[in-house]
Parts: sequence; structure tokens; C-alpha cells
Amino acid sequence: MAVLQERTARGVDDPVGAEPSPPPAEDTSLRRGAENQTKLAGGPVTGPVFDFTPAIDEFLKSHLFGDIFGRDNLDWAGREIATIAALANLGGAESQLQSHLGIALNTGVTVPELRDLVTLLGTRVGRAQGTRAGALLDEVLTARS
Repeated sequence: MAVLQERTARGVDDPVGAEPSPPPAEDTSLRRGAENQTKLAGGPVTGPVFDFTPAIDEFLKSHLFGDIFGRDNLDWAGREIATIAALANLGGAESQLQSHLGIALNTGVTVPELRDLVTLLGTRVGRAQGTRAGALLDEVLTARS
């Protein structure tokens, strides 16, 4: 809100984006989220955290991948770029950042685009954030080769 207020005070008129379409009435966030998560990750997502706390699996699938990624007012690649930028600013979110760098590649974001994003993070947000994101991107790319 502060950024928008600052831009408005400078005379910048930012148009409001399109509202998302409502989900089909027969659809559920959990079903839609499980499908979206599997597509984005390139396969079913499992791991010890889901065994330890099964509720987190349902929350992620229902809310993040069902409610948020299920909205059609922003494409998945754009949503991943925003997610990466946000996660790069959070300390202690390295595993999530690494996952979303891989997911971005699955959505069609290219390696040069991710390198540009890392550079932008380093120059516009902070050197530490750009360095951390760049190192994790290198790990993702190494694992994929």
C-alpha cells in the first residue's frame, strides 16, 4: 500500500489488474491444488515434512496451489517470479526459494530470465539476496544437468 501511495503521490497511475474468474462450482481447492502442485513441480510432491505434519500438505495444496495458483489473473510464470522475489527477501526460506526456482523453470521461465531476476534482486533489493538466489539457482541448474 505504501508503494502504491508513493507512486500515486508522484503522479503515477497504475491500472488495476483483472479480477480472477471464479473457480468451477464442482471444484475444490484441495483437488485443484493437488493437480496444480503436481504440474508445477513436475511430479507428486512428497517428503518428511508431510509425514511429520500432514496438515501442511493439505494447507499447501488447498490454499497455495488451489486458491492462489488456481486464480487466472496472473500466469504461473509471473506468479513464480513474484514468489522468487519475495522468498529471496526472507531469511531461512532457502529450501522454498530453491524449490520455486525449479518450479519457475517448469513454468517456462528461462535460465537467462532467472539470471536477470537474480541480478535485479542483487542491485535493487540487496546484494545478499541476489547472492543467495544466485547460489541456489546454480544448485538447481546443477541438479538438472
